[in-house]
Amino acid sequence: MQPSSPHVLLTPSEMGQADQLAMAGGILGARLMEAAGRAVAEAVQARWRPRPVLVLCGPGNNGGDGFVVARLLASAGWPVTLGLLGERQALRGDAAWAAGQWNGPVHPAHPDLLQGAELVVDALFGAGLSRDVDGVAAQLLCAIEQRGLPVCAVDVPSGIDGETGAVRGAAVHAALTVTFFRKKPGHLLLPGRQYCGETQVADIGIPQHVLEEVASLTFENAPALWASRFPWPQPDSHKYRRGHVLVAGGGQMTGAARLVAMAAARVGAGLVTVAAPAQAWSIYATALTSIMVENLGEGDLSSALVDTRRNAIVLGPGAGVTEQTRRNVLAAAATGRALVLDADALTVFTEKPDELFSALRGPCVLTPHDGEFQRLFQVEGDRLARARAAARHSGTVVILKGADTVVAEPGGRAVINVSAPPWLATAGAGDVLAGVAAGLLAQGMPVFESACAAVWLHGRAAALAGPGLISEDLPGLLPQALRQLYEAGESAGA
Repeated sequence: MQPSSPHVLLTPSEMGQADQLAMAGGILGARLMEAAGRAVAEAVQARWRPRPVLVLCGPGNNGGDGFVVARLLASAGWPVTLGLLGERQALRGDAAWAAGQWNGPVHPAHPDLLQGAELVVDALFGAGLSRDVDGVAAQLLCAIEQRGLPVCAVDVPSGIDGETGAVRGAAVHAALTVTFFRKKPGHLLLPGRQYCGETQVADIGIPQHVLEEVASLTFENAPALWASRFPWPQPDSHKYRRGHVLVAGGGQMTGAARLVAMAAARVGAGLVTVAAPAQAWSIYATALTSIMVENLGEGDLSSALVDTRRNAIVLGPGAGVTEQTRRNVLAAAATGRALVLDADALTVFTEKPDELFSALRGPCVLTPHDGEFQRLFQVEGDRLARARAAARHSGTVVILKGADTVVAEPGGRAVINVSAPPWLATAGAGDVLAGVAAGLLAQGMPVFESACAAVWLHGRAAALAGPGLISEDLPGLLPQALRQLYEAGESAGA
């Protein structure tokens, strides 16, 4: 993952560092502010026809951007009203400079200014908001929401924490958000993402090389981050070179392991075996054609682990929260082979999570949803921080599943995924994700990249399905998602 990637996400403090590095390199802060305001004004004019617009400016640099927007829209013939939160004489630095370029009246920010407005440019607070919005500012945001006015937000919608996506007291929903240089995590994490509307990233002249000094470890999940490591089959490939996934099948909830197995096969694993207890063997054997089924007798996985060619193992889906599941996980962990642990393979260690973590010997992906995560990890903070802390503590790659899935690895790298549509929230979808991750691991893809690619492909397959999706649809849609990924890579390399 390249530090200069367009998919890099910058926290508010990292963005401040990028600004300072640009200015230390000779770029005036006023020039950056002018470019930011111009980008917003151009975005407004591209989206809306001229109409009465209220530009709301805050007391910091975000407000300075707003003064630039107001000046440029007014010069283009738009009827502009400008409201300032705070006193004009209290503005400092580049914001004071921008205010000095505005020749129109400056009104105290108040909900009464909304009378007659048909559009609001929200430049009250930027991404670095450090406290809850209250007082007149909160009244303004609530009044905008009540009136349903269209909003263009500068950097982030006011009231949204740019680092976590949290609502700080009150916030306004924007139709359009224009941010600068790189997105912030709060543009992608919920609920912030729902407040941003369409998010555009504007180039304001910050050199790309500053990203190497900022050294962010957070990215928006995209094929550009991991496609070079994707295990496409080569002309001399055969099934034994494409890996062998072993899936531990449950004795009663048999659908889960079948979904895992089909997904692993669809994503390219050369062989897939479901190892099932005797009472369920015939169910798996009847339902699966291209997947091998092995009889485990009473359910002890040890015999299935003897074949070392089975280089990626999935445990948990449909397994049951039992002592046998615990023993199977520990036995698989002792082999040092790649593991994907989900569902019951996580829950069974609720009382002794460190017993699991200390047993791991090889690459491992944990795929908890929020409930499973809370049972396994005692960490606080926002979603991104919790996933990172869990990865660091467990020594594994953690996929914290949800509408804003986060993938984190022990060294601190993390991605936020936005490819998943809401209809992916259906029973069994997580089992398919576990199978995709295992199938990529079996083919030799590095563990963090495997997890990122699995999450993206999972979401892409769901998007191809559309509303009405059920989990059984997903494995069959993976070839189409893979074809799109492959053709995009071919086009990029042409």
